[in-house]
Amino acid sequence: MKQNGKPAARSSRRLYEIGKSRIQGSGVFATRRIRPGQKIIEYTGDIIPNDEADRRYDEENMERHHTFLFTLDDDRCIDGNVKTNDARLINHSCDPNCEAIIEGDHIWIYALKNIQPGTELAYDYKYERTGGKEREKFYICHCGSAKCRGSIMLPPKKRKKKKAAKKSAR
Repeated sequence: MKQNGKPAARSSRRLYEIGKSRIQGSGVFATRRIRPGQKIIEYTGDIIPNDEADRRYDEENMERHHTFLFTLDDDRCIDGNVKTNDARLINHSCDPNCEAIIEGDHIWIYALKNIQPGTELAYDYKYERTGGKEREKFYICHCGSAKCRGSIMLPPKKRKKKKAAKKSAR
């Protein structure tokens, strides 16, 4: 779009702000319309090996799951527990409006759908299932969505039904 024969200046206003979340603690909220596919923010922090992540976050002694770890690959993750990483405050939702995409050693948060100003940004954490059913309590979801599965973990894999044995022809 042009104004007075010159290209219109893009808004330099940030796409988001931090505020109190109804999901949990603080959250990240759109300050202006965000379009589907739009890159919003990078999830930043220290790139560390998995054994260092285990050392930093001792889940055995936590009352509930609360880390800022984001898996990059089988061997490394990003510890996003740094004050400059606003993306660490994006909460989980079972019906997300954003998604996290790994691009090399970077993790970017993109919009999945139109997000209106004032809407809380959320993506599905998709934590891998570990341990038994009793671990579900450790990963409770508070998203409040009608599609809430009750956990920030991936849904259980559905078992394939065995086909009934065919009756042999007589």
